[in-house]
Amino acid sequence: MPSRQRSIMTISVPPAMAREYRELAKEKGENSSEFFREIFTYYKQQKLKRDLADIQQYGEARARKAKLTEKDIERLVFAGR
Repeated sequence: MPSRQRSIMTISVPPAMAREYRELAKEKGENSSEFFREIFTYYKQQKLKRDLADIQQYGEARARKAKLTEKDIERLVFAGR
């Protein structure tokens, strides 16, 4: 069975933050690495949501400027497929 590949990372945080981090991981029943992976995954999901919201706002502004209706947009989307 192949072994998992991992990269070791070292970070520096204030002692109080390190204690709080370890306490939170312990409360969740996770080790530091598992807890970090969960936090990082959550951050990536939130970033993707923000990026999508930005794209939607951009598209909405462009559609308003061009005075497009929802039907116009739907027609244009399906015409391009």
